[in-house]
Amino acid sequence: MGALVQRSPHPADFPAPPSPRELARWVESDRAERPVRLARLRARLATDGLDAYFGLRPENMRYLTGFILHDGEERLAGNSGRFVVSGEEVVVVADSRYRLQAAEQAPDARIQPTTHDLAALWPALVSGVGARRVAVEAAALSHELWEELRLAAPGVELVPVSGWVEADRAIKTPTEVERIRAACGVADRSLASTLRRIQPGVTERELAMALEWEMRTGGAEALAFGIACLAGPNAALPHGSPSDREVQFGQVLLFDFGAMVAGYRSDMTRTLFVGDPNPRDLAVYELVAQAQEAALNLLAASARGDLPVPTGIEADAAARNVIEMAGYGERFGHGTGHGIGLATHELPTLSRVAPDAPLPSPTVFSVEPGVYLDGETGVRIEDLVLLDVADHVMERLTAFPREVLVVGV
Repeated sequence: MGALVQRSPHPADFPAPPSPRELARWVESDRAERPVRLARLRARLATDGLDAYFGLRPENMRYLTGFILHDGEERLAGNSGRFVVSGEEVVVVADSRYRLQAAEQAPDARIQPTTHDLAALWPALVSGVGARRVAVEAAALSHELWEELRLAAPGVELVPVSGWVEADRAIKTPTEVERIRAACGVADRSLASTLRRIQPGVTERELAMALEWEMRTGGAEALAFGIACLAGPNAALPHGSPSDREVQFGQVLLFDFGAMVAGYRSDMTRTLFVGDPNPRDLAVYELVAQAQEAALNLLAASARGDLPVPTGIEADAAARNVIEMAGYGERFGHGTGHGIGLATHELPTLSRVAPDAPLPSPTVFSVEPGVYLDGETGVRIEDLVLLDVADHVMERLTAFPREVLVVGV
């Protein structure tokens, strides 16, 4: 990992964006998989003696019904996008703005017109599917709305549930992996295209805008999340936002970003060196690279069958122990990784507080240790990894080089 990249990455090193034919195939694959997803949820309802599931999360709505609200749109959509799954029916709630869209994207669902007052609709909504006990995505529902629904239909029991659909979404099908891989390719190629713009004097904000342009014109339907472009001491902010700070020789430049392709997301972090690396930053980079390699080696060994599949706690510890042994444990405050798919952060979790159970498979998650020195510098290296124990695969989906990369010269 200590070697410098011999040749600066070029956009042509990475796959082209998905074709219209591929995009259409993925739409059809979702339609084909949706009945299987619904069957799993209905089996869980039957096991728990529940009549219906009331969902609010946009990613669960897309996964189960096909109706799409893009990032941020849920804040404007009112009650549109709420959905109910019963043993026999799927109902998508949509006001006049979304009625036609919902009918097109969720052709197997009944579209229920709504206004701003969900409580007024609630008695008819639950009685229409014959529900007396309803599982509710309680973490996504305000206490105020919970009380309104409870009072609107006092004969209907609201049962809080958590993680049901999210656990299903953690297991990725081959076509879901294809989309995450395609999103990684868009991000890899876009960063390679942005490298030529990195020069002393350019600002974080200018580089973030350039990278966003490359992604949006290079195959991404949207950003996976807001771009972090952080120079020098600003790189010590794990989730910092671009500012007017200028890039300078002898400092690091950290990019954390992702693309969205056909609803699925990528997430990568690269810490680059503007001019010759100073010894302190290079030493921190080498440490973070060793920590990431330790976690990847553990995952690869489990994929080969040489070791049991680790828990998220164990995978996190593999990276964290390297950093702690070097005396920087307090400078690595976040988890080592998170699942990704229809949401940027989803199950599984690689952290000190992850569930004490083996990681699911097949699944995709990030491996992203970091060390942050307040007011001085910061380094994070993040790649997305496919873990498929049955097929003995541990594949790094992020293809952009991890070696030391010097730019701006």
